[in-house]
Amino acid sequence: MRAIDDIYQRPLKEVAADTLQRQLRTGIADDALAELVIMLREEAKLVQDEEEAARREPQIICSLGLV
Repeated sequence: MRAIDDIYQRPLKEVAADTLQRQLRTGIADDALAELVIMLREEAKLVQDEEEAARREPQIICSLGLV
């Protein structure tokens, strides 16, 4: 549960995003994916801590142009 909360509250680290994307492309089983997320969290490789998130430069996620 804490890993899910972390994912919703803070951005993923680049290593975690790459690892998870690679595993999802290979068709990883749900239970193996859950174990991977828990392992990444335990090793502090899942999400950015508050200081890292604060240091990040702002980036445009989406833009919408209206005419």
